[in-house]
Amino acid sequence: MMLEIYLVMTVAASAVSQETEEHVSYTCTEGYEYDPIKEVCKDIDECALVSDTCKGGMKCINHYGGYLCLPQNAQIFITNGDESSQRTDPIPQPPLNPLNPTNPQTPQTRTQSNHRGVVAGASQCLPGFTLDEQNYCQDVDECSQGLHTCNADQICYNTRGSYTCQCHPGYQKHGEQCVDVNECDLTQPCQHQCFNLLGSYICQCDQGYELAPNSVSCVDIDECAFSSYMCQYVCINSPGGYSCICPEGYQLQRTRMCQDINECDTGHECREDEMCWNYYGGHRCYPKNPCQEPYVLTSENRCSCQSAGACRGLPQSIIYKYMSIHSERTVPADIFQIQATNIFPSAHYSFRIKAGNDGGEFFLRRFSSVGAMLVLTKSLEGPQELIVDLEMITQHTAMTYRSSSFLRLTIIVGPYPF
Repeated sequence: MMLEIYLVMTVAASAVSQETEEHVSYTCTEGYEYDPIKEVCKDIDECALVSDTCKGGMKCINHYGGYLCLPQNAQIFITNGDESSQRTDPIPQPPLNPLNPTNPQTPQTRTQSNHRGVVAGASQCLPGFTLDEQNYCQDVDECSQGLHTCNADQICYNTRGSYTCQCHPGYQKHGEQCVDVNECDLTQPCQHQCFNLLGSYICQCDQGYELAPNSVSCVDIDECAFSSYMCQYVCINSPGGYSCICPEGYQLQRTRMCQDINECDTGHECREDEMCWNYYGGHRCYPKNPCQEPYVLTSENRCSCQSAGACRGLPQSIIYKYMSIHSERTVPADIFQIQATNIFPSAHYSFRIKAGNDGGEFFLRRFSSVGAMLVLTKSLEGPQELIVDLEMITQHTAMTYRSSSFLRLTIIVGPYPF
């Protein structure tokens, strides 16, 4: 049954005729405004003046002094007080009018509207509405009053004159039940990996990435910024990972360590009369015969004096040795051992640093009657080369014989601490 409303169009009691004298101040009742040209109070069309006068799909019907909010399917009869009337065609919409459609106002009844779009004077309201103390039809909140039929897994939302049952976020209706939505298949929200959960989902990133603050995008992890020990030399960050590089003279061992390249084995530029000596980070070429007069080469790296007269006051022999150490080596450190090779029962041996220790970098510690240990006492920065002369003095107490020999140690300090 459609709702039929009869509107009686009457002129406002305060409307003035055109014969009213000029220069008179006029005041119109609510719902009218004064027309200075026609000098009358004219009706205000609230429906045209306010775009959202009526809510909930109701249509606005203007009448003298006010307006009505009625359902779209209401049949409107406009009359000037006589029996002739004009009927407007209804627009089919779900009924939202709070008035009882079985109790329409008669043409002889003058209607009065309020600003909420609810007609007063109704004895009953439509389902979903209830009369208040002012005899107005007010919406019933079925959700808060427990008057709904939503399932336990649904959310009740109040609407004007009714309510609706909706599923929780992450669920969708399947018949009368709410079932989980697989967001991973539906929208693919994650940048990398998506794992569906009941009512939600979680994103995970590939190795080398971490979740951004939005919990959806993935950003690269700068592993090199974590620690200076990620690589032994230099760490290079890359999308999703990192790589280590080594300096010249080294090659990468496994993933992060640097191993010295032995150029003497892999290729060098030393001449035939030179020997190649590899050190940490490089190599050098030294003469195969380092002997100078009056010394002659008697064995590898050993120079001996063959003339007692020519070698008076000089060491009996000079042995050339080479060694490599890392830069910034922890001190104190035992780095080289010197020991007598020919031991005589009645001989006494003593050791000292003859040259090459002007900065006090070394100390000679005796550990036996025929041997001593060269100790590094100061950390050395590479690359640099140091030459230290270690002297061994042999004394024969019974024969009153004294001789000395040198061990000329060339120490090459590499450019890096590895």
